[in-house]
Amino acid sequence: MIKVYQLYLIKSYWKILCFVSLIFFSLAVILNIFEEVSFFKGVEVNTLYPVFLTFLTAPTVVYETFPFIFFISTQFFFIRLMDKEELDIFKKISLSNLKLIGILSVSSFIISLILITIFYNLASNLRFMYLEMKNKYSGDNKYLAIVTENGLWIKDEIDGYTNIINAEKIDGKKLKQVTINQFSKDFQNLKNIVADEINIENKDWIISVGSFSEINQGLKIKNNIIFKSNFDAEQINKLFSDLSSLNIIQLNKLKKDYSNLGYSLTNINIHLQKLAAYPIYLTIMTIFASIIMLNIKRNKSKLFHIILGVLLSVLIYYINYFSSLLGQNERLPEVMSIWLPLIIILLFCSIGIVRINEK
Repeated sequence: MIKVYQLYLIKSYWKILCFVSLIFFSLAVILNIFEEVSFFKGVEVNTLYPVFLTFLTAPTVVYETFPFIFFISTQFFFIRLMDKEELDIFKKISLSNLKLIGILSVSSFIISLILITIFYNLASNLRFMYLEMKNKYSGDNKYLAIVTENGLWIKDEIDGYTNIINAEKIDGKKLKQVTINQFSKDFQNLKNIVADEINIENKDWIISVGSFSEINQGLKIKNNIIFKSNFDAEQINKLFSDLSSLNIIQLNKLKKDYSNLGYSLTNINIHLQKLAAYPIYLTIMTIFASIIMLNIKRNKSKLFHIILGVLLSVLIYYINYFSSLLGQNERLPEVMSIWLPLIIILLFCSIGIVRINEK
């Protein structure tokens, strides 16, 4: 059974967390709306269309800032207890610092699980809608690439032609088992190309040996043909970097499709590891903020500790960010790049908890 004082602490913490989240959501909307208005400047759309797009992408922005939200919420929670002298009252009923941190940690972990299972999937679906709707007004709309169970598909408009390209495999800077169908502006099929391998190191693709079928011409075998494209190997490798627009089910399906294609699974594996580690990450931020606030001396400024805590939380964020980059560049194992920084920070928090509990 949850005791009355525990329920009071949990409700107070959740209220502050919701209030801070709302502030961050508002900031995300305000900051992003200027970008959307600037993007649609000179485009004939409804006045409210940029606002609508802003609300579609704002949840994803808030999701990315939850580590700061949890940290700041915890700090304000302790400030509220100190200002009302409730912290001293709870200590008189034998509520130790360790128990208090435990209550907040369990609350944070439960909220984190809700965020992963519900909020993340909702935000990713809204982000997907945002990208689809905005892409209609983007100059990149004529360039499209997707991965399905049938391999890599590319739509590429260049020099007045539309090329539909399908490759079964990607091997470094080469496409394997490639079929290219070229169409005119009125969608008449002009040329079909079949090749076992195409070098895509740059935008002038090299077809070493290919079967060419053109209008009013028979099937011909051609060697060392240059095929112009808007894509190269580097661009294709960056095409699917916005994994935040995919929910967990879609991520696992995409992972399977990547595996069938021979495409690198590093980025998607790291993204899935981030999702798995997210509840631990947010819980650690709560513990860390609690340790800082419980170290406040009565004659010291709370503002100083808040500023110090925010700076440290930013430092933790960038440590995690750079570690994940090392994982993406394969300088660190995928699992280690996500979990190692969290384990190190948790060890430091453990030392702080021991010292706090002795007070």
